[in-house]
Amino acid sequence: MFICLTSAYEYETKRDDRQLDMLIAAVGTGDREALAELYSLTQVAVYSFCLSLLKNAQDAEDALHDTYLDLFRSAEGYQTKGKPMAWIITVAKNRCLMRIRDRQKTAELPTEDWDRVSDTATGTDLNDRIALEACLQKLTDEERQIVVLHAVSGLKHREIARVLEKPLSTVLSKYHRAMKKLKAFLAEGESA
Repeated sequence: MFICLTSAYEYETKRDDRQLDMLIAAVGTGDREALAELYSLTQVAVYSFCLSLLKNAQDAEDALHDTYLDLFRSAEGYQTKGKPMAWIITVAKNRCLMRIRDRQKTAELPTEDWDRVSDTATGTDLNDRIALEACLQKLTDEERQIVVLHAVSGLKHREIARVLEKPLSTVLSKYHRAMKKLKAFLAEGESA
């Protein structure tokens, strides 16, 4: 399980931020191919984040689509600060919050919706996906969001705090609490 999270995190953190900056700059000039490439590099992380907020696959897909439309419209004004993924996630967060306000949905996240995220994550086999799914169900919504943003999106805790508009200490404590829950759950499974 932790190997799965670690490999997804390593994959995402190895992403070349300069490449994303260049793609966003190209999108700002109206380059649709750059938008397609940006989408292919970031859509798993953005969808995971949207799903963690909206708890509904259809709403998450709609928010994902709207996020990339927003990126296409606003990329011209993007100013790089070396963290393009944080900017993309912020755009997605704003889109999700608008959707939540519009629909006032707080439904529980169906397990099958998390399957889509784990199916598209690189380096996961069926056993890893089953373990990931079981582990994520043990976390609160906030803990799951933080873990997904860190492990799937590759955001640093400071960036997560900024995106979620929470103090860094809160993000760190919730992340560490989530990791303890996951370790306890996995240890429990090994002893069974």
